Amino acid sequence: MGWFSRRSRAAQGTPTKLDREATPEDLAALERFATSRQGVEFYLEPETTATDTTVMAIAHDGEWIRRRTGTPRAAGALARKHAIPLYEANKVGYPDRMRAWNRAHPERRAR
Repeated sequence: MGWFSRRSRAAQGTPTKLDREATPEDLAALERFATSRQGVEFYLEPETTATDTTVMAIAHDGEWIRRRTGTPRAAGALARKHAIPLYEANKVGYPDRMRAWNRAHPERRAR
């Protein structure tokens, strides 16, 4: 018996479930944010084992929201529809203005 064959067969074959998939309301929330604020940029966040593909929309003042999009293609379509720049967050990072906004609005911190 090898070292790695000791894990149970059931654990190896069980796929991880996402917490939930993207809904039309998620895309609508991104669209509302983008059309009601100035200087919005989208930052694409890849799917993980626990969360569907997400987009963080960040306005010119650093205010932001994060919503699921389902696929990078859906995020790209929404960005093109509103002429919003779309960046890959894991390549470019997040802008400093978002961190400054978070410091100024501690009530929005995750609990």
